[in-house]
Amino acid sequence: MVTAAFICIVAAGAALWRALSSGLFVEKGLLAASHHVQGAAGWLADVLSF
Repeated sequence: MVTAAFICIVAAGAALWRALSSGLFVEKGLLAASHHVQGAAGWLADVLSF
């Protein structure tokens, strides 16, 4: 049981490392950010969205 838990921890760590190194979280964060609006009024949309 300890070996299975250790293998799960190592596999989860490897998956997290792969996601971090590929920039997945940065890409998702940029897509979800309110200031990701194209154009000159992007800062205005960012201020007014809060």
